[in-house]
Amino acid sequence: MGTPVDVERARAETPGCADVLHFNNAGAALMPRPVVEAVVEHLEREAHLGGYEAADAAEAAIEHTYAMLARLLGCRADEVAVVENATRAWDMAFYSIPLTAGDRVLTARAEYASNYIAYLQVARRTGASIEVVPSDATGQVSVAALEAMMDERVKLISMSHVPTNGGLVNPAAEVGRVARTWQVPFLLDACQSVGQLPTEVETLGCDLLSGTGRKYLRGPRGTGFLYVRRSLIERLEPPFLDLHAAEWTGPQEYVVRGDARRFENWESNIAAEIGLGVAVEYALGWGLEAIGQRVGGLAEHLRAELAALPGVTIYDQGAVRCGIVTFGLQGREPAAIKAALAAQRINVTTSSRASTLLDMDARHLQGVVRASVHYYNTEDEVARFCAAVAGLGA
Repeated sequence: MGTPVDVERARAETPGCADVLHFNNAGAALMPRPVVEAVVEHLEREAHLGGYEAADAAEAAIEHTYAMLARLLGCRADEVAVVENATRAWDMAFYSIPLTAGDRVLTARAEYASNYIAYLQVARRTGASIEVVPSDATGQVSVAALEAMMDERVKLISMSHVPTNGGLVNPAAEVGRVARTWQVPFLLDACQSVGQLPTEVETLGCDLLSGTGRKYLRGPRGTGFLYVRRSLIERLEPPFLDLHAAEWTGPQEYVVRGDARRFENWESNIAAEIGLGVAVEYALGWGLEAIGQRVGGLAEHLRAELAALPGVTIYDQGAVRCGIVTFGLQGREPAAIKAALAAQRINVTTSSRASTLLDMDARHLQGVVRASVHYYNTEDEVARFCAAVAGLGA
């Protein structure tokens, strides 16, 4: 099982723990001190040397970010692109997939709105069809249904590993096995899973994976990354190119670079990028198995304690669940609950119908409160949180 997380040490290295009860880690987690120090140090370097000169001086730290992401994902560093957020990472992958009329894209019912809007846009442009794989009795994507839907017209399987509106973990590895059997690219949105669960790409069987720094990796906002399997890189031309992604070789000619950095662009937030590398190394230091056990156990404790409160309904589904806990309180709107808790220095967020429309409609939900725990949260914080929620229903 590995060494359990030293929660006392984790809190001591997280300045924000002294200020708030933070149950919004699936939104943006509290950064640990080493990440903050790395970002501030580079900003100071920029202030004294100049932005370009500071970047030149920090070349080793920048490359360290690629190396750490490669370790996290179990891939090669030349299969990793670093971009400004997870949505841009996902977009760069999806919009590079060549689709034509009659092609089929398969996705899950609990797919995120940003992804689904992109599906619809490309479907309108190309005549490809977007088809939803049904969920099974637990609420996760049905692998049996996926297998039954496969044929030679399926050109992409694309889904979220962990939906934004609940704690279920989709069976990505099983989906990956189906994709490999049919030799169909598999794009996995790991925005909510990376940092709280192991996400080695060979285990998951995905060909493309997008992620963010700000959530469970505890990195800075404005950081994201994309994994592209080596065998796919030169088959996918990004939807736009610049002088970083390609070289202008003649008046009518250009050559796209041969690694995953073809999905990047020239200008980036170097301080945040360095901070991302430090955040990944920090997570690896705890161990993803240990983090997953701590986060999953604390979330189950929170679900049980909330479920025991009068008027509270837990909305999480899935055979396997993670650190996101969604619930409602009878007689109170999600936004009002969030505001009332914020007044007590307790951070949560809400998830609306518009963010996962198909799944929310299927479950007749307009919105939920989303509380998401991390390994630095404590059982005492769970008790305080539940007391605060109980007070709202009194």
